[in-house]
Amino acid sequence: MNRYPLWKSVLIVLVVIVGAIYALPNLFGEIPAVQVAPIKAGAPWDAAPVEARIRETLASAHLEATGFERGPDGLRILFAETETQLKARDLIDAALNPDPKKPRYIVALNLLPGAPKWLLAIGAKPMYLGLDLRGGVHFLLEVDMAGAIAQRLDALAADIRSTLRSERIRSLGIARQGNTIVARFSDPTTAQQARTVLTKTFPELAIDRQENGDETRLIARLTPSAEQKIREFALKQNITTLHNRINELGVAEPVIQQQGANRIVVQLPGVQDVAKAKDILGRTATLEVRLVDDTPGALEAALAGRVPPGTELLTERNGRPILVKRDVVLTGERLTDAQPGFDSQTQEPAVHLTLDAAGARIFRDVTRENVGKRMAILLIDRGVAEVVTAPVIRTEIGGGRVQISGAMTTAEARDIALLLRAGSLAAPMRIVEERTIGPSLGKENIERGVNATLYGFLAIALFMIVYYEVIGIVSVVALFVNLVLLIALLSLLQATLTLPGIAAVALTLGMAIDANVLINERIREELRAGVSPQLAIAAGYDRAFDTILDSNVTSLIAGLALLIFGWGPVRGFAVVHVLGILTSIFSAVLVSRWLVNLIYGGNKRISRIRIG
Repeated sequence: MNRYPLWKSVLIVLVVIVGAIYALPNLFGEIPAVQVAPIKAGAPWDAAPVEARIRETLASAHLEATGFERGPDGLRILFAETETQLKARDLIDAALNPDPKKPRYIVALNLLPGAPKWLLAIGAKPMYLGLDLRGGVHFLLEVDMAGAIAQRLDALAADIRSTLRSERIRSLGIARQGNTIVARFSDPTTAQQARTVLTKTFPELAIDRQENGDETRLIARLTPSAEQKIREFALKQNITTLHNRINELGVAEPVIQQQGANRIVVQLPGVQDVAKAKDILGRTATLEVRLVDDTPGALEAALAGRVPPGTELLTERNGRPILVKRDVVLTGERLTDAQPGFDSQTQEPAVHLTLDAAGARIFRDVTRENVGKRMAILLIDRGVAEVVTAPVIRTEIGGGRVQISGAMTTAEARDIALLLRAGSLAAPMRIVEERTIGPSLGKENIERGVNATLYGFLAIALFMIVYYEVIGIVSVVALFVNLVLLIALLSLLQATLTLPGIAAVALTLGMAIDANVLINERIREELRAGVSPQLAIAAGYDRAFDTILDSNVTSLIAGLALLIFGWGPVRGFAVVHVLGILTSIFSAVLVSRWLVNLIYGGNKRISRIRIG
C-alpha cells in the first residue's frame, strides 16, 4: 500500500501549519498612520499635550482617527483610509510646526502591520513591500568629484605638516590652493630636503619646485592615477556611508546602488516624508581638530568684522564666539570608532573617539608641541561648523583615545556618535532627480498583481479538476499549499516583494503545476500498461521525480544567476523565483503524494483511480 510513515506525515502537517501561520499576517494588510516625533531624536517630550492638540485639529477638520498609539519612536495616529491619512498629515504638520523653517516635530506617513498582536508576538509579520507596491521616495544623487579631490588634498596637507614636523624640517606655511598643495620654505636647501622626504612618503603626489623671490615653493599635485582612485573611492565610500546611516537611523530595506561613474540611486520604500529622507541622506557630520587663535585682541577684531587672515570666527555650544585657525590638524578620516559615554571626572555625557595609528601620531605630536594652548574640536553637520569643546592642552595625549564633551545631552551624544561612526561622505552630493510614489498608487499595483495571480490560480485549478478529476483536486490543493509556503518564506525572511516579484509568484504556480502534470501523466501511462492502481501511483511519483528534479535544478541555476548578477527589479524577481522552486518541489512531490496516500493508500484492492 502507498502509506507514509507517521513521522513523515506529522512533519508535512507541521510544515503546512507553520507556513499557514506565518503567511496569515499578509491577509490583514497595513494600517495607514501618521507618526509624530520630536525633531531631535531621543529628546524628552510630553506626548499628552501633543495628542490633545492633534485630536482637536482632526476634529475641527472632521477627520476621524481609528486609534492613537504611544511608543518609543513617537506618537502614532491610525486611520482607516489612505486619503484620510494624507489629509491628516498635512493638517497635523501645520498645527505642530507653524513655522516651517523652524520645525519642532517630525510628522511622517507610516504604514503599520494590521495583524493581531499574538501573531506579531511570535514574529509573524507581513512580507516587506517594494517601492512600486508600498510607495516611497526615489532619489538620483550625483557625487561632486571635485569636492572629493579637495577633501583629499586637505587631508594630505595636514599629513604633510605632520611629516615635516616629525622630520624637523621647518616651513613658512603649507596650504591647499585649488587642486594643488603649496609648501613655502626660506631657502632652496630646506625645500630640497622636504621634497626628498615628501616624494618618498607620498607617492600619489607629483611635486615641482618653484623659486618665488626670496622663498622657495614646492607645488604638489595628485597624479592622474591617484585622482582616479579618489573618484572611485568617493563613490564607494558614499554608498557605504549611506547604507550605514540609513540602516542605523531605522529606514528599512533601502536600495542604494551605483549608476554610471558618478551617480547613486537611492530608493526608500515606505518613506513618504521627502524632507526627512533628504535630511538623512544629506547629513555630513564630520570631525575636525584645529588650534584656537588666542592672540590678544584677535577675537575682538574678528567680532568687529576684521577677521585675521588664516582664521575663522565660529560659535561654541554655549553660544560664546571663538576664533579658530583654518589649518586642519586632524579630520574624521582618522577616526576608527565613536561611542557615546560619560566623562570619567564630571560624569557629563561625552563621545569617546578612537583614532587610527596615523591619527594617534598626529594628535600626539600636536598636543606635545602646543601645551598651554587651546584645541578646538569641531563637528560639521549639515554644512555648519560648531565647536563642541575647546579645552586647554595640559599635556601630551597619546594612545589614540580622545574624548569630546560639552553642553550635550545623552541623546545628543548618542546621535553624534552614530553619525561619526556611520562615517562622513567622502564627497558632497546633490539630488538631480527625485520621485515620490504615493501609497494609493502602490495599493492599486497590489490589487492588480493579486488579481492577476488569483485569476491565474483559478484558471489552473479549473483545468486540473476537469481534466484529472480527484487527482486534479489533489494537485490544486498542493498548488495552494505551495503558494502559502512561498508567502510564509517571504514573510519570514522579510524579503522585499515588488511587481516583478508578483510575476515570479505567477511563474512559480505554473512551474509547480507542471510537476503535478508530469506525475499525473506518468500514473496514466502505468494504468494504460495494465499496472494495478497502487503500483501505478508509486511508479508515477517515483519515475516522474527525476524529470521534475532536472527541470527545477536548471531553473534554479538560472534564478541564482539572476540573483547574483542582477539588481533592482531583476533581483526582486530572482528572490521569489528561487524560493518558489524550493516550495514547488516540496508541495508537488511530498504534499500531493501524502494527499493521494490519504485517499487511496488505505485500500490495497482499489479497482480504479479517478484521474480523468
